[in-house]
Amino acid sequence: MHFTPTSASWRNMVERFFRDLSENQLRRAAFRSVRDLLCAIEQYVDKHNRHPNPFIWTAKASEILARSRVPGPS
Repeated sequence: MHFTPTSASWRNMVERFFRDLSENQLRRAAFRSVRDLLCAIEQYVDKHNRHPNPFIWTAKASEILARSRVPGPS
């Protein structure tokens, strides 16, 4: 089952990632080709993934599902 939340809060982490990518890797850079741009993005992602900061859930899955009104397994 896939569930996409209706609120915008889930996007905050994704937006922050793209903001950091833009500010730290792409801003003020000049790329001669799409390949160069892709290379810069891949370098940033590799560097970013070397020091992961895992998200620690503070609620149980059953509580999250109950609040989101998604029916659980029968």
